[in-house]
Amino acid sequence: MTAPAPLSLERTRDLALAALAEVGKVIVGKRDVLEGVLLGILGRGHILLEDFPGLAKTLIARCFADVLGIGFRRIQFTPDLLPSDITGSYIYDQRRGVFELREGPLFTNLLLGDEINRAPPKTQAAMLEAMQEGQVTIEEQTHVLREPFVVIATENPIEYEGTYPLPEAQLDRFMLRLGIGYPERDEEWEILRRRIERRRDEAALEVVVDADALIAMQRSLEDVHVSEAVGRYIVDVVAGTRSHPDVRVGSSPRGALAILKLARGRAMLEGRDFVTPEDVKAVAVPALCHRVALRPELWVRRVRPEDVVAEVLERVPAPPPVDARSER
Repeated sequence: MTAPAPLSLERTRDLALAALAEVGKVIVGKRDVLEGVLLGILGRGHILLEDFPGLAKTLIARCFADVLGIGFRRIQFTPDLLPSDITGSYIYDQRRGVFELREGPLFTNLLLGDEINRAPPKTQAAMLEAMQEGQVTIEEQTHVLREPFVVIATENPIEYEGTYPLPEAQLDRFMLRLGIGYPERDEEWEILRRRIERRRDEAALEVVVDADALIAMQRSLEDVHVSEAVGRYIVDVVAGTRSHPDVRVGSSPRGALAILKLARGRAMLEGRDFVTPEDVKAVAVPALCHRVALRPELWVRRVRPEDVVAEVLERVPAPPPVDARSER
């Protein structure tokens, strides 16, 4: 099957803004979070939403699936979940005398992994091949997942009983990690006002694109220019996480690639066809914070990886804005 031709950056921006506006009919405020999720999807990455219960983590994933017109399936991770519950398995058909594949939830476009840290490591590992390679192996048979394929996983940061923290290798598979936060007073009233007005819990959303159009939008980001000066700035920021005195393990090169893809998407949303240092700064914290392992004694000082990445951004000199448009 031939991949859809990339759209123009102008058309991609129009569709992206329309999708954000449509999701914004349900998710009040939190524009930065919604943009982050959309940039992760357009960058062909996976998103980890980590925050307290009741802050619309699951709803955000559901809304994007509806607005983008793509398949959606949900896995509620539990301690007794088996790898085959995610990937699927071969079932013997007695009438035909053959084994046929019963596809698991992974065979979709947007997969919501709810409370992913509640599943044991063996089940979590079943996600790794799909998230990195876009394929799944069942009974020594490899099956390519249909595009687009995005995982949005959620975590609850305050309940640790009966959970299995995600290993560094799996955290590194997520393009970015986002927190949502509580709404402001006026935003929370707006949530209530809209619920009163529509007289039901569910909100109807219009489909803005379909799967083929989304793939074309993803491909269009390759046309966003990244100068050598900005590229080297990305490299220096990532290297800064490795040399920081509070860091035990810094970001891998996958973090630099995540910044590159997210910064291209942000430039597109801003109406530019080139990446600036400001784009890099805007996406660096969510792209790197989960890839940085701090020294264990720092929990006493309440130092967070986000603080370390922000400090690195302050230390690393950014190239002049004029260099962002060079080599065009």
